[in-house]
Amino acid sequence: MSQQDASLSHNQPPKERTRPIKLGLFSRSFLLLASLMLVSLGAWLQVFYMLEEEPRAQQMAQRVTSAVSITKAALQYAPDERRPELLLDLATKEELRVQPRSADDVLEPLPQTDYWQLVARDIRANLGSGTLVMWSVNDLSGVWVSFELGIEKFWVVFNREQLSLTTGPEWFGWAATALVLALIGAWVSVRFVNRPLEQLAQVAQEVSRGETPMILPERGPAEIRDMNLAFNRMVRDIQQAEADREIMLAGISHDLRTPLARMRLEIEMSQMSDEARHAIDEDLAQINHSIEQLMEYARPAQKAPEKGIEISPILHEIYEREQPHTASLGGVLSAQIAPDLWARIAAHDLKRIITNLIENARRYGRSADDRAYIHLQAYQTNNFIRIEVCDQGPGIEEHDIQRLLRPFSRGESARTGVSGAGLGLAIIERLLRQVDGELKLNSTPGHGLCAEIILPKARPRPGRKA
Repeated sequence: MSQQDASLSHNQPPKERTRPIKLGLFSRSFLLLASLMLVSLGAWLQVFYMLEEEPRAQQMAQRVTSAVSITKAALQYAPDERRPELLLDLATKEELRVQPRSADDVLEPLPQTDYWQLVARDIRANLGSGTLVMWSVNDLSGVWVSFELGIEKFWVVFNREQLSLTTGPEWFGWAATALVLALIGAWVSVRFVNRPLEQLAQVAQEVSRGETPMILPERGPAEIRDMNLAFNRMVRDIQQAEADREIMLAGISHDLRTPLARMRLEIEMSQMSDEARHAIDEDLAQINHSIEQLMEYARPAQKAPEKGIEISPILHEIYEREQPHTASLGGVLSAQIAPDLWARIAAHDLKRIITNLIENARRYGRSADDRAYIHLQAYQTNNFIRIEVCDQGPGIEEHDIQRLLRPFSRGESARTGVSGAGLGLAIIERLLRQVDGELKLNSTPGHGLCAEIILPKARPRPGRKA
């Protein structure tokens, strides 16, 4: 396989890596405060339930005792012919059923819970230790309490709901109300604390993009007020430093390029040999290139568009412009660009980035035959757009990758046959930072360097398909 064919098949799209979910400060604080409130609410409900248990058991036992005593007295003094009428009145008006008790009744004891055991204990204490308190008799549900009237034995049957603790729907209503109030309180508290930090983060992002941020309010709590005062002062100092730097670099560029042009003219008119003239001309060109890099590094990135732009035509335009230029220098530039790629980045900045990478590959990515084989590839993986510019040059060592991303850093002589200011990759990383992009350098020494750009995918404009 030829080197050109190898460049066309260079690096298939890698598997997409999933990024972990990152919660903001507001979400974390809200979840923490809401969790603490819910735990506190649960503990409070448990304590309330335990504190309610014994008084409620005593109250229910007293109610049962009174009802049984009244029923017993009513039956004792009522004539025999009036008993059926009396039992009917108790069942309809007082919701008390009185049934005869027999020795062959099938009994089910009360549940072994603290509450019902307390109720049974207090009933026996009031009516006598021989009193039976059952959960069901002959498979009929209720709370059954025995009493004797002479030689006759009876059951008084109570509805369980009347004697039970607070029912589920009531507890659910109270708990839901408390939960909603707790969550609202957590949201208000966290929002009150998080709002100034959210404003600070927004302004800091604007400063990092080179924009003029809004002035933070210099009021509120002392800590927030002091922080905003210090930040506003820092922003003013940064803006003044940026303005001074631009003026200084513009002056340096003007003051250096004028004598450089004069020197170039004098060299052309001099009587020196062609070899000496060519060597000096290369030195002057390198100085001019370094000045251009310094000015490029000082130039701020353009503001990212509000909506995504289609970058596929822009990449094709770059390829069509750079391909003949690369061929004129003895190199080969190939491209594989997927259609309908959308990202939030200024077209001018994207051109600066890709052109810079191709220029680096032309300068430093030459193979053993002193030719540059460059492959431009762009494709989409899930929520990201990936653009790769790969060469087949000597590559770089892994420990040099991070160093090369710093301003004024250059690689070893293997990749730096032409010297420079060491600002190319720093310029690219600075432009990508403005749009939440990322630059990665993947290299195996002796097998070339692949510069990978990762941009968040943007939605296409209305009427266009992604």
